[in-house]
Amino acid sequence: MHRRLTDLYQNLSTNPVIPDVLPQTLIELGSTSEIVNVAVQELYQQNEELLLTRNLLEIERQRYQDLFEFAPDAYLVTDMLGIIKEANHTAGTLLNVSQQSMLSKPIINFVALEDRQNFRGYLSQLAESKKPKELVLHLHKRNDELFDAAITVGVIRNELRQPIGLRWLVRNISDRNQVELALLDHDSDVTQNKLWHKCSKGDFLPLKPGMIWYICEGYVKLNTLYESGEEVIIGLAGSGMVFGSNLTSLQAYQATALSDVKLVSIHLAEIAASPTLSHILLPKINQRLWQTESFLLIAGRRRVQDRFEQLLLLLKHEIGQRVLEGTRLNIRLTHEELASACCTTRVTITRLMGKLQQQGKIGLDSKHHIILKDTAEFSTEESAKASTVGGSPDLGFWRSEVKRADKFAF
Repeated sequence: MHRRLTDLYQNLSTNPVIPDVLPQTLIELGSTSEIVNVAVQELYQQNEELLLTRNLLEIERQRYQDLFEFAPDAYLVTDMLGIIKEANHTAGTLLNVSQQSMLSKPIINFVALEDRQNFRGYLSQLAESKKPKELVLHLHKRNDELFDAAITVGVIRNELRQPIGLRWLVRNISDRNQVELALLDHDSDVTQNKLWHKCSKGDFLPLKPGMIWYICEGYVKLNTLYESGEEVIIGLAGSGMVFGSNLTSLQAYQATALSDVKLVSIHLAEIAASPTLSHILLPKINQRLWQTESFLLIAGRRRVQDRFEQLLLLLKHEIGQRVLEGTRLNIRLTHEELASACCTTRVTITRLMGKLQQQGKIGLDSKHHIILKDTAEFSTEESAKASTVGGSPDLGFWRSEVKRADKFAF
């Protein structure tokens, strides 16, 4: 338009006025004015659309900012080294620090000291991760209060798929764990909707790969066999305990009912799929580990008498029942079975039992069940008592005893 007007002015200034020039000029100006008016209308409409788009974007930005800021879980954004770039309000509340003071700080500052080494190794591997990772850590607040945290970590990537940062979702699960523990009914949760199996005394229990047994009632003897065919007892499982071929590396492994038994089978796939079931069974598996180490300690003692007395104390803890005279062993074990647990002969066990009876340390009831007298003092009793805290044996004691045991005693 400006170029056309300039040409018209130049023509008027250099050429004499011709009668038809002025109408032509007016026509050109009118046409140009119309073009300008249309352009202005289009620009105005585009400007209105841009303003509307900007307002919508601002609303969306504020919406997502609020979702980030007031999310019910702590949310942080860090670089690949774990330096905090963003943190929402919940994160500051959870860690008991202000949001601003968290910025530019390493996230590892909030990890408990005992977990930091593993956390550094975990952090270095995140760049290669293609899916969000989950972990459970001990975090501490500014006042050094520790809590259990479930963390989900995702990698932020640019348009070239290169890692440029990390997103952290943090949840405090301490209270949830305590509530779940309070609500757990171990027996009902394990046996719910399961078929009960019943076995009579003396029956062999089938041991199948990928499955463990949970005992509801009764006692089961666990044993292995030497190449010579000699039987060795390696454990006793009672009510509330578990056993199975997946819990041992022994090739020869047998389970025999010492009484009438009721039990249920649990597949390993069920345990993997149920955190509650895993939580219930872990202490029971740990109980089997403790008992195995206890039998190892017994075998490591040099003197046969010490091994036998230690076995009696173990049986007292595992299958003992309080009676008027002392503690009665609920299961009657033969001299041969006692001998195999003590790595000695049946004749030696018979002699030692006679000696302990003469000393008044043990007795027999009408069904020939052993009774450990309250007044009896065994040479190994004090050490056994020292290893028990709150009715639960201390594995550290057993391990230290095993290390001190003479390796040739086996």
